[in-house]
Amino acid sequence: MVSDTNVIPEWLTVPEVMERTGASVQEVRSWLQERQLLGRRRGENRAVMVPGGFLVEDGPLPSLQGTITVLSDGGFSDDEVIDWLHAPDDTFAGGSALASLHTGSKTEVRRRAQEHAF
Repeated sequence: MVSDTNVIPEWLTVPEVMERTGASVQEVRSWLQERQLLGRRRGENRAVMVPGGFLVEDGPLPSLQGTITVLSDGGFSDDEVIDWLHAPDDTFAGGSALASLHTGSKTEVRRRAQEHAF
């Protein structure tokens, strides 16, 4: 179940993440390694790309890492986490789990993530 471009409007390469946030390449790699961000290999070069919605002005969306952990601990693969966060769902504020995280509804998103993961 890899939805990719149908639901995820913007994908950013590591250099684009650096440009948007002002972070160094080491910081972006650290965010990926520490699972503050998730990426997916895309394109003919199979470059790691991050959904643009995972970022705020200066880095990863703060509520994202804990939500990634809840879903991963529940058995979701990285691709499934990315897809679940972006899946259209009108029961979430903003129409998706990710949009709801952006509105500050971290508790509701994580509660529902636990329900889906287990």
